[in-house]
Amino acid sequence: MAQMMKAAIFVEKGRIVLDEKPIPEIGPLDALIKITTTTICGTDVHILKGEYPVAKGLTIGHEPVGIIEKLGSGVKGLSEGQRVIAGAITPSGWSTACLCGCGAQDGAGTKHGFKAMGGWRFGNTIDGAQAEYLCVPDAMVNLAPIDDGVTDEQVLMCPDIMSTGLSGAETGQIKIGDCVAVFAQGPIGLCATAGAKLMGATKIIAVDTLPARLDMAKRLGADFVVDYRAENPVDAIMRITDGRGVDVAIEALGTQSTFEAALRVLRPGGVLSSLGVYSTDLTIPLDAFSAGLGDKSIRTTLCPGGKERMRRMQDVISSGRVDLSGLVTHRFKLDQIEEAYDLFANQRDGVLKVAITP
Repeated sequence: MAQMMKAAIFVEKGRIVLDEKPIPEIGPLDALIKITTTTICGTDVHILKGEYPVAKGLTIGHEPVGIIEKLGSGVKGLSEGQRVIAGAITPSGWSTACLCGCGAQDGAGTKHGFKAMGGWRFGNTIDGAQAEYLCVPDAMVNLAPIDDGVTDEQVLMCPDIMSTGLSGAETGQIKIGDCVAVFAQGPIGLCATAGAKLMGATKIIAVDTLPARLDMAKRLGADFVVDYRAENPVDAIMRITDGRGVDVAIEALGTQSTFEAALRVLRPGGVLSSLGVYSTDLTIPLDAFSAGLGDKSIRTTLCPGGKERMRRMQDVISSGRVDLSGLVTHRFKLDQIEEAYDLFANQRDGVLKVAITP
């Protein structure tokens, strides 16, 4: 009889519950890790609300920190008992998409080697990380050892929100001296703000409604903050930039209003870097799009994954270039994960990120 473990399971729209299911079996290229810390993401809330479809009975979560419990027979270069992280995106490493440097769109096994969002497997197409144990596919591609002296909470941001937020700055092609606006200062938006500073932006404008988030944005590199309940963010940003607009606008919420505002504050020839998960169709206003003749670029990004990306994210943390320690605002045991979901989904008590431990 299979050994059992606790896991947060999607039951139906509005219900993710803690239940028992068998500890995963692993294949020759996989690894079984014992989860020591994980967290809840805004995408998990989209799943909870039925805004992003997944199979009933799936274990949710895509941000794992843990210890290798067991290795597949073909895995080399890793050892049992090693502390590791895996990215939210777990590419195969061999598909056409991966070999083109586009692992998040991994189409391993498909005719042409590309599949939209194919690299996102944890908590999407296979069981995820909000459990006692996790099967990591293609372990040699996806498991990155954790540096000595670094805590679980320090690397907890690396698998998704840090990698995603920084990729928003990278995809935006920010240059030294750029002016950048970041719409929404949730965890990913905050990481995008930090990424804009790392990339060399010298005027960073952070937009949100919550004072605690705007304060955190200042800590992570924002030069100006705009409370969009107090004033129209487009008007505020155009005033701050003396009517010029920004070189790069990063949209980190996934709504029509923030997407449209990001497009409206963009100077001609600028880049809109979109990180949001959208649950309805988007409309592009004709005037903001300059009738299609404004040389504006719209770029979308799915979190980069794989072990090399995780190594780079860890180096950013261990070098002290970015301090994300303030993002973990609440801590829960796995047994309390339903309570954690209730807090996080309803954005109570100033929550940014929660840490879930055994």
